[in-house]
Amino acid sequence: KTTAGVVGNAYALVADGIESLSDVFSSFVVYVGLRVAMRPPDESHPYGHGKAEPIAAIVVGAALLAASVLIAWEGIHNIRTPHETPEAWTLAVLAVVMAVKETLYRYVSRVGRRMESTAVSTDAWHHRSDAITSAFAFVGISIAVLRGPGWEAADDWAALGAAAIIAINALRLMAPAVAEITDMAPRAEINNEVREVARGIGGVLEIEKCLVRKMGFDYYVDMHVIVDPEMTVRESHEIAHRVKDAVREANPRVSDVLVHIEPQGWH
Repeated sequence: KTTAGVVGNAYALVADGIESLSDVFSSFVVYVGLRVAMRPPDESHPYGHGKAEPIAAIVVGAALLAASVLIAWEGIHNIRTPHETPEAWTLAVLAVVMAVKETLYRYVSRVGRRMESTAVSTDAWHHRSDAITSAFAFVGISIAVLRGPGWEAADDWAALGAAAIIAINALRLMAPAVAEITDMAPRAEINNEVREVARGIGGVLEIEKCLVRKMGFDYYVDMHVIVDPEMTVRESHEIAHRVKDAVREANPRVSDVLVHIEPQGWH
């Protein structure tokens, strides 16, 4: 795309190429982040390496933001500098690019949803933003080609519009990654499912607290289970283990469950 943009005097296409180059970088970052996140817990990381996944998503978002600033800077420069009208054949390049990038977005997005991966979902939007910049470039170049001399800057204004869309997407995609790093609670369905499973265990009278946090691909649960105060320590201990086993069996992505036993009526 960058080569076609330079040869065809289409800066919006060059900007699109720069954004695609950041795609290559971001996908590599996501790959490394996922590999690190999949490592098992060790002595220095007893809770695993899951935080590497949202960190990778933040790096990808930052790369998108940097690309938008670069595209905007060059677009403003080109608007102020007279240049030739873009070549009409560059529109064919953009049509192919939009089709390919939208297809990639849909595929990677499905994978991200299935894995519930912040980094993969962010990388999917990288492809969607690429398709958006190509659409802006297509409109800008079409205007410049159809209207002729005096409308050369339509291509550059399209690049500015694309830069704005990329920046907005970058900030939007970084938000869930930051939330995950700061231990924001996952979707309510996870918590409700854990509570329902725990309530179904014999001897459990009520669930006082249930806290869930996401660590990479896994979930960690802390819960307070209310039981009969006349129970022995052994009996309540067995209930705690049954709760833990049942929750992990119901959702294999729950890595660990810490159960605190509370006697009924205790304040």
